[in-house]
Amino acid sequence: MSVKHALLALLCEGPRYGYELKAAFEARTGDAWPLNVGQVYTTLARLERDGHVERDSEDVDGHVHYRLTDAGRRETRAWWDSEVTREAPPRDELAIKLALALTVPGVDVRDVLQRQRTATVRALQTHTRRRARLTSAQRDGTAPAGAGTTAAVLVLESLIFAAEAEVRWLDHCEARLLRTADPNGARP
Repeated sequence: MSVKHALLALLCEGPRYGYELKAAFEARTGDAWPLNVGQVYTTLARLERDGHVERDSEDVDGHVHYRLTDAGRRETRAWWDSEVTREAPPRDELAIKLALALTVPGVDVRDVLQRQRTATVRALQTHTRRRARLTSAQRDGTAPAGAGTTAAVLVLESLIFAAEAEVRWLDHCEARLLRTADPNGARP
């Protein structure tokens, strides 16, 4: 996820200071990806260095507001206009962990799979409950009007679909291990 581009996109709406950006990002994503406020300010400093944002004003509480520059608007537009590529996927820690568990002596791969399945199902349940609360709030009118709640629901649904896919993949891994297991108990 590009924190840089997320902050630029939020600044398209007008000047904000770091904590406002953090809160807006988390609200738009259903609190699915909490941001560290230090990361926000570090990213703002880099964006300022690169000419994408500039200091706009300081409020009575000492908060420095940042605004987009023309270069920042162009960078944001280029981000909107580009697709998210999948050719070089990020390293998947779980896939790496399982690959190593299969090749390092003394690791119970089935135990690793089961612990991960439990954690993934727990995350799936959490995301599903969050989505249910948001959609219920939309139906009864207690959610803020506008696209923010819909955006948060879509992010949660992305996480739900990813967790469901991970559970299916873990089931596949376990089935493959069972099919390839040596009848004498040797590792596949």
